[in-house]
Formats: sequence, C-alpha cells, structure tokens
Amino acid sequence: MAGDGAVSSSNGKVYPGKLTTRVVVACIVAAMGGMIFGYDLGVSGGVTSMDSFLEQFFPSVYRKQMADDSTNQYCKFDSQILTTFTSSLYVAALLSSLFVASWVTRRLGRKLSMLAGGILFCAGALINGLAQNIVMLIVGRILLGFGIGFGNQLTKKHLSKQMKTLDWKLDERKEISNIK
Repeated sequence: MAGDGAVSSSNGKVYPGKLTTRVVVACIVAAMGGMIFGYDLGVSGGVTSMDSFLEQFFPSVYRKQMADDSTNQYCKFDSQILTTFTSSLYVAALLSSLFVASWVTRRLGRKLSMLAGGILFCAGALINGLAQNIVMLIVGRILLGFGIGFGNQLTKKHLSKQMKTLDWKLDERKEISNIK
C-alpha cells in the first residue's frame, strides 16, 4: 500500500548502497536548487500585496488600490513599473541560465561558478533588503535573478558530476568484492 511507511525487500533485489552523508548532501543540494524559485514566488507575491510596500515604492498603485472598491482581483495592479519589478528577476534568471552561466562555467569551472551565483544572489538580497527606491529594488531583483539562473543551470550539472563519481566508486567496490 502506498504511503504506509514500510519498506519491504522480500519481493525484489536488495539495494547494496547505504544512506551516506554524501547522498544526503546531494539531496539537499538538489532541493535547494529548485527551492529559491518557489521561495521568490511566495515572497514577491506576498510583498507586492502589502499596503506598506506599495505605499513606499509604488505610491500610484497604492492610491489606485485604495480608491478601488470593487472585489475584482484580476489585473488590479495596472502598472508597468510594478510589472518590471516582478518580471526582472525571471528575465534575468532566464538570460543568466541560457547565456551567462554557461560561459562563466567554461571559464571558471562549475564550483567557482556556483560560488559566483551564490554571491550574486546574496548581493541581490542585501540590496533588496536595504532598498530605498524602486531602482534599488529592480537592481536587487536582477542580481537575484542572475544568482537563480546560475543555480538553475549549475545545480544539475554539479549533481550529475557528483553522482558519476559516486557511481564509479560503487562500481570499484563491487569489483574489489567480486575479486575476493
């Protein structure tokens, strides 16, 4: 039965591997690679509906929202600058993932490229946290997007390389145990 929590090895072959620290770290890296996209969707969606945020950075949208008494939630934020704020991260992530990250990876290698993506993401988060105007917000979102693009492209590549190394080591152990 699906989801009962029990694992039975009586009806098939037994997996010879163990749950090692390396496997756990690989799973965490894979999860984090996709999590930053979802996290941003939740944060940016929630923040853009906060009155204090709209009042400080998008006063025209805030005034329009306060004057609107309708219950229709569809396209209530008709603002090009708010759309630019929201979409700048996704456009930067797309461009970074398609063009920039691969070029940087060929020049620096995947580990330094992952570090560069993390630094870009942290710099974007810092700028957004300290933002005083819309320009700082959009620049921060673009840096976040580049960090996400690097992570999106490099996480899969890094994990595939790690798993190839792990597979090779498991095969080597099998050969040694077969010789004895």
